[in-house]
Amino acid sequence: MNPNELKQAVGSGLLSFPVTHFNQDLSFDEAQYRNHVEWLAGYDAAALFAAGGTGEFFSLNPAEVPQVVRAAKAAAGSTPIVSGTGYGTSLAVDIARSAEKAGADGLLLLPPYLMFAEQVGLIAHVKAVCKAVGIGVIVYNRDNAVLTAESLARLADECPNLIGYKDGVGDVDKVIEITTTLKDRLVYVGGMPTHEVYAQAYFAAGVTTYSSAVFNFVPALAQRFYAALRVGDQSTVDAILKGFFFPLVSLRNRRKGYAVSIIKAGLRVLGRDPGPVRPPLIDLTAEEMVMLEKIVTTAG
Repeated sequence: MNPNELKQAVGSGLLSFPVTHFNQDLSFDEAQYRNHVEWLAGYDAAALFAAGGTGEFFSLNPAEVPQVVRAAKAAAGSTPIVSGTGYGTSLAVDIARSAEKAGADGLLLLPPYLMFAEQVGLIAHVKAVCKAVGIGVIVYNRDNAVLTAESLARLADECPNLIGYKDGVGDVDKVIEITTTLKDRLVYVGGMPTHEVYAQAYFAAGVTTYSSAVFNFVPALAQRFYAALRVGDQSTVDAILKGFFFPLVSLRNRRKGYAVSIIKAGLRVLGRDPGPVRPPLIDLTAEEMVMLEKIVTTAG
C-alpha cells in the first residue's frame, strides 16, 4: 500500500488499536493476538494500528515490534496495518525500518523518549523517520512532541510520505489552525484517551476519524457510535455517551495508566483474556472488574 492509498484508507472510517496479548510470564502470546486481530478485522475497521499506544508499544522491546506486525498482517486480511515506532531518532528509524520489512503498511510515530525539544529538533526527528522508509507516516502530536502548524506544513512539503497527523493534546484551537493551514494535505486523526468523549468537538474542527481503544472489546458499539456521529444522530450519540463512555471514563480515571489497562480488562469481561499488562502498568482490581462488567452489561 503506497502512502496515498494508506492516507485514503485511514480517513475512510473508524480506526482500531489492538491490545498486545501477553502470557502470564509477560512474553508475547502470538496465537491469541492473531485470533484477536482476526476478530477485530471482521468489524470493518478502516485500519488496525499494531504495537500502538493501546498495544503497549512503550513496553515492547524493538525486536518484538516486527513480530507483532507480522502477526497482525497474517490475521488482518485486507485491513491495512500501521505499526508504532518511537523513542530517540536512531531507535525510531531502526524500528520503522524493521516494521516496514515485516510488512507494515504505515507507521505511527509516537513521541521521542523523555526530552522536550525545540521545533527545529522535532522537525529533524520526524524527517529522519520519514526519509528512512517508503511507507506512509502519521505523526502523533502528544506530550513532548507537539508540532505547530508551521512545522507540520514544512514537514509536509519536505516529506511526501508524511500522510497524517494524530492529536492527543486536546487544544482544539491548535487543531483548527492545523487543519485550516494544511487542508487535505494530511489525514487528521483524533487521539485523545477514550476519544469518543471528545469526538464531537474534533469533528467540528475537521477531524472526522479517530482511534477507538474500546473497539477492542465492544467493536459493534464503537462502530454504532461512530456511524451516529457521522450522520448527526444526536440522540444515539448522547445515549451511548451517557450509558457507556461516561461511566467507563470515570472508572478509567481512578488510576494512572488505566487508559490501557481498562481495555484489556474489557476483553476479560468478554471471556477473551489478553493476558496482563506489562509493568509499569497495573491491572484493574477485582472490585474494579466487577464495576467494569456492570458497565459493559448495561451497555448491552
